[in-house]
Amino acid sequence: MLVFGIYLIGLGMVLLVAPNVLLEVFGMPTTKEVWIRVLGMVVGLLAGYYLLAARVELIPFMRLSVYLRAIVILFFVGFVMAEMAKPILILFGAIDLAGATWTDQALRLDKRDSASDADPA
Repeated sequence: MLVFGIYLIGLGMVLLVAPNVLLEVFGMPTTKEVWIRVLGMVVGLLAGYYLLAARVELIPFMRLSVYLRAIVILFFVGFVMAEMAKPILILFGAIDLAGATWTDQALRLDKRDSASDADPA
């Protein structure tokens, strides 16, 4: 959660301050529209939820984030298949999927560790 929160801060700042740099790197059309910066603001603020969840070990939030972040790639693949976006967008979905998988594995490992601590057989 902490790593994903830091990633979101970075992504949000780039989208807020210099969105066209990121868009150009990924071969997407640049824009002067405010919406990409609004998205950057939302992503940056969303990072706060992830950082708080990591800090206080908010397990229900972490579990929900596994499912929601895993779904992102489905949307991005759909956007690409509908020719609404270039295939590079799938990379961002893959990052979300990798983070979701990592979080899921960490939660499963933590659950096993907690169970072995409770039962000193």
